[in-house]
Amino acid sequence: MDPSVVSVLGLLLCISCLLLILVWKKGLGKGKLPPGPIPLPIIGNLLQLNLKNISESLCVLAKEYGPVFSLQLGLERVVVLHGYKAIKEALIDQGDNFSNRASMPIFEFVNNGLGVGVSNGERWKQLRRLSLMTLRNLGMGKRSIEERIQEEAKFLVEELKKTKGLPCDPTFILRSAPCNVICSVVFQKHFEYKDQKFLHLMKLIDSESRIVNSPWIQEKQHPQSEFTIDELIWTVNVLFHAGTESTSTTLRFGLLILLKHPEIIEKIHEEIERVIGRSRSPCMEDRNKMPYTNAVVHEIQRYIDLVPTDVPHAVSQDTQFRQYLIPKGTTIMPLLTSVLNDDEEFPNPHQFDPGHFLDESGNFKKSDYFMPFSTGKRMCLGEGLARMELFLFFTTILQNFTLKPLIDPKEIDTNPVANRLNKIPPPYKLCFLPF
Repeated sequence: MDPSVVSVLGLLLCISCLLLILVWKKGLGKGKLPPGPIPLPIIGNLLQLNLKNISESLCVLAKEYGPVFSLQLGLERVVVLHGYKAIKEALIDQGDNFSNRASMPIFEFVNNGLGVGVSNGERWKQLRRLSLMTLRNLGMGKRSIEERIQEEAKFLVEELKKTKGLPCDPTFILRSAPCNVICSVVFQKHFEYKDQKFLHLMKLIDSESRIVNSPWIQEKQHPQSEFTIDELIWTVNVLFHAGTESTSTTLRFGLLILLKHPEIIEKIHEEIERVIGRSRSPCMEDRNKMPYTNAVVHEIQRYIDLVPTDVPHAVSQDTQFRQYLIPKGTTIMPLLTSVLNDDEEFPNPHQFDPGHFLDESGNFKKSDYFMPFSTGKRMCLGEGLARMELFLFFTTILQNFTLKPLIDPKEIDTNPVANRLNKIPPPYKLCFLPF
């Protein structure tokens, strides 16, 4: 063999051994980590993951190693939590220890690690407190924000009427409506859907979404304050990104699922006719009188499993968890998909069934396993806004239109076309036929 090749191979072997020693030393004296597959030099356990469907790979590993197991991703240690009990014990029962956000290079690249979504420690506490207070002051959870969503729902209906019942891709319109709700909160203004500034904003949000979903991942005179202009900008950016993409993707996925189940659309139409009629706009008070529609909206969120692995957490200190000792800074990956698809709580979880949220009498049934917004101290800031939007937008659309698919409902494919950080529905067209 060529001596130069031997030298290169020897060098690679030495580097691999050094990396293994570094990994071993990082865990030395730190207690006992959960079990997991044996990692390879340099790449760790990456070959055991399908990067196109990471959550499915992790669920397979959980069957072998249990609800709490370890992975090595390069030099990064990751502890995976599978199932309701493990996630509740960590994110709720030991919420303070598991409330840090893991270091993620992709977000460092996108926003320099700024904003409430990726901050930690005192910075995160101050920014979250400010964000919650500001959202409440702007009407979150109050009548004023509901009225803004109702007003936007009317604009949404008018845009859908412009399609004149012809086949259309609903993506742009369904992204514009929730984005405009955030605009009304931040800028106190509604934009026309073809406004150039609005279109530029949508383009920026879309660009960031594509980066994040790539294969991997106010007060200068007070230096101790976290309320800087940069932090404000990136915190508002989080509101736009999460408030637009999550809601619009859920709406798009939801309409596709309804197209596949015309019998469900018919039942919703009946409930709308009985409770609301056609002379007034839907309101949040209607939700308690519409258990079936409420169950359908919840089942859409459960079934699409939008963020299967949650955004990674990290432990803020050496943490005793069950029989393990997890070192400070270890990345924690809660598998929300394992909760939303729990087959004891939701029989036949891979089947779309509003009955998962209805009792024997047809009343709406809450579930602690409903975690599309995560849980614990890092739970989504905009949960209340998203719940309002989804109910009011879905109900308003179905109050004004019947949905017509372009193919036989049985042939409609609802499987996502991408499954990385977020699941993305396949492209499709439909007809909105006014009543």
